[in-house]
Amino acid sequence: MKTLVGNPLKSIFTSSVIVIMFITASLSLQSCAELKNLNLPLTEGEIIEGLKEALFLGAENSVFQTNQTNGFYNNSLIKIPWPEEAAGAYNYIDNNLSVIRPLLDEVVLKMNRGAETASEKAKPIFIEAIKTMSIQDARGILQGADNAATEYLYEKTYASLHAAFKPDIHQALESVGAASAWTNITTYYNPVATFTSGISPINTDLSDYTTTKALEGLFLLIEQEELKIRNNPGARVNDILEKVFGSVDN
Repeated sequence: MKTLVGNPLKSIFTSSVIVIMFITASLSLQSCAELKNLNLPLTEGEIIEGLKEALFLGAENSVFQTNQTNGFYNNSLIKIPWPEEAAGAYNYIDNNLSVIRPLLDEVVLKMNRGAETASEKAKPIFIEAIKTMSIQDARGILQGADNAATEYLYEKTYASLHAAFKPDIHQALESVGAASAWTNITTYYNPVATFTSGISPINTDLSDYTTTKALEGLFLLIEQEELKIRNNPGARVNDILEKVFGSVDN
């Protein structure tokens, strides 16, 4: 005898299949829409947003790396060395003036400590320069060399950074004892140099030297961050970076 009521298990199974198919289709449509969106031509707003995001990341990561103990000193790429123009003095002191020889490495350490302290000044200056980026700037950077964003930031901020860094580095050098160590070295060494044929007195402006080297190191790190984003899709941590820099991959 036929029943008027259908098999309840069959009905439940059929309903479940329909629901699963609906969800799968919806997800597929969503994925296609997202993929299609990533392949759409870039708008001016997206270009600027993507380049600003790349620069923000590069600046933030670089300042974070340097503005901590050993941020410069333990990084062989950006460690601030003994001034090249005083290399002769280093060698002479190392070989002949044992009384101040320990100050040689102490000065190097303290110059790096000064740079590490001062680097926190960079972030607001970078942010202000990034905010003012125009669409012309952004297009030039996107289609430019692999370090075009770094070069843009360098051009826009170097003078301001140097002016902001130098007083802080001078103060930092004073506070960590680098200035007094340098004075002790020159006090011992320069009279000897004056009366010794073939060697020259030390006249290096330690604050200016340290500032210049600190900024060189900071921009080198920013350049590395830019190269990662341009050349490694895995470093593009959000959709806007993926879309903007993916547009020039080929």
